[in-house]
Amino acid sequence: MQNTYDVIVVGAGHAGCEAAHAAAQMGSRVLLITMNMQTIAQMSCNPAMGGVAKGQIVREIDALGGMSGIISDKTMIQFRMLNRSKGPAMWSPRCQSDRMRFAEEWRWALEENKNVDFWQDSVQQIILENNEVKGVQTRMGMSYYAPSVVLTNGTFLNGLIHIGEKNFGGGRMAEPMAIGLTEQLIALGFESGRMKTGTPPRVDGRSLDYDAMEEQKGDENPSSFSYLSETHIKEQRSCWITHTNLKVHEALRKGFDKSPMFAGRIKGLGPRYCPSVEDKINRFADKDSHQIFVEPEGWRTVEIYVNGFSTSLPEEIQFEAIRLIPGFEKAKMFRPGYAIEYDYFPPTQLKSTLETKRIAGLFFAGQINGTTGYEEAACQGLMAGINAHQKTHHLDPFTLSRSDAYIGVLIDDLINKGTDEPYRMFTSRAEFRTLLRQDNADERLTDKGFKLGLATQKRMDRFVQKKSNVAALMNEIKTIKIRPENINDWLENNQSSPIREGTPLVNLLRRSDLSFEALLTNENFKEIKNGYSNEELEQVEIIVKYESYIEKERLMVDKMKTMEDLAIPASFDYDKIKTLSTESRIKLKAIRPETIGQASRISGVSASDVSILLLFMGR
Repeated sequence: MQNTYDVIVVGAGHAGCEAAHAAAQMGSRVLLITMNMQTIAQMSCNPAMGGVAKGQIVREIDALGGMSGIISDKTMIQFRMLNRSKGPAMWSPRCQSDRMRFAEEWRWALEENKNVDFWQDSVQQIILENNEVKGVQTRMGMSYYAPSVVLTNGTFLNGLIHIGEKNFGGGRMAEPMAIGLTEQLIALGFESGRMKTGTPPRVDGRSLDYDAMEEQKGDENPSSFSYLSETHIKEQRSCWITHTNLKVHEALRKGFDKSPMFAGRIKGLGPRYCPSVEDKINRFADKDSHQIFVEPEGWRTVEIYVNGFSTSLPEEIQFEAIRLIPGFEKAKMFRPGYAIEYDYFPPTQLKSTLETKRIAGLFFAGQINGTTGYEEAACQGLMAGINAHQKTHHLDPFTLSRSDAYIGVLIDDLINKGTDEPYRMFTSRAEFRTLLRQDNADERLTDKGFKLGLATQKRMDRFVQKKSNVAALMNEIKTIKIRPENINDWLENNQSSPIREGTPLVNLLRRSDLSFEALLTNENFKEIKNGYSNEELEQVEIIVKYESYIEKERLMVDKMKTMEDLAIPASFDYDKIKTLSTESRIKLKAIRPETIGQASRISGVSASDVSILLLFMGR
């Protein structure tokens, strides 16, 4: 058996799959170790990808050459572009996925890569030498060696499942927890903590009354995540919306004395923006109802995911309460909801590459870093996989800035600010979100991915063609002029002001009351539509309508880059600067920022502290 590799990835969730694929695609020999080969890329919670800010992340992963977007497109059962009523910086793609097919397609994508080997086992120890990683040792006593190891353990590190007054070890329901790694890492000087997440009960879709619910269909003209997708989904399944009520709340309250959360048996903090249903009832006692999303789990299953009803109350309380929800009066439960506590390691212990500061060659990605969500995990896995490959082959590290991608925002937030509750990405976390739109991820990242050897030639060719078409279309709309007599009647019929002289098409497109889609219905412009894709037309419209906002953010990025270019020596002695605040000195010594820009974003480092640093460095 081969026991020496370039990169070893521990865990085959969303982070582990992207890490293994990225390193292998770039040329590394990769060993992917997972406790269960049947649960590779398991959607442990909701069967969906994307959403607000998360959809942008999936498109960024795809633009770099990752697989989450391609797998999502192959296995979606519904697609929606969220926030269409808002500006394009807020537009976020989301899909409902076929849970079983998603895992199947991910496994097949990895098996097709000849650089990926698999081993079903649990890793209990890291093999070290002189503070450098050398490999891993498994529960079965096997030793595997590599100069780079990526840990993506998800919720399995000392995982503890709670249902009412019962608790038992497990990383997921019916799967064992992972032991040994946490204890070794703590002994090596790593700081650890506990976090909590949860999942709702699953029910039999045949037992629900959909007439009592509100139907939520997919988009009429669905799009896709991947820039490589040739076709879009043709047939879609509906989701449904219903609500809890006071009777539901009263039934749930009867179990509060047995709640592991309220009784203090759960020590870890749960996700603020995805609370359990009992937490919502407790925190928002003035609300008479809460929204419930009824989500099918695939094409060939009747199993339903009850989104919004995450709970760890006793099974009988869950069953009684769920049957009081409109449409659920005869619901049959497949399995109860539960909460799970697990170990994580505060991410301030990481470099911007996701390599640990204490152990060279050891990388962390996903929930081990305190994040929540498939998309957040996947993008960390991608970046860790890239940098594990780069480390092994003595190549330059690869990082993304806050102005490059949401991925850059996420990693920068984690390593500089840390987190004591599950971190979730939102558009509000990005100060340059007008630049970081879902439509231009390829423009921002595909060339970077291609230079790394991750994005394929086909992907690069597709991007170059799109870029050329967008430039040609921009030139065309600036060149085409329209006379008043040929357009004014149409403008008035569309509630837009008439023109007084010959006007370029681009000036009409700048109007907030006219969309490109509407303009292209006019006889004078119909031919334009035939030469360009909907994606290219949409991007040109965004560039034209939001030109001033985009330019303003670019100027802000240029100013920020000045700070990012000011490197701080690794051995810099902060104790020499007596005028720094005590908190700032402690944080700077702990995190060891690489640049002044990074230092400025550390929680506890004030603007005056940054000015003192600049003065001390002769700036």
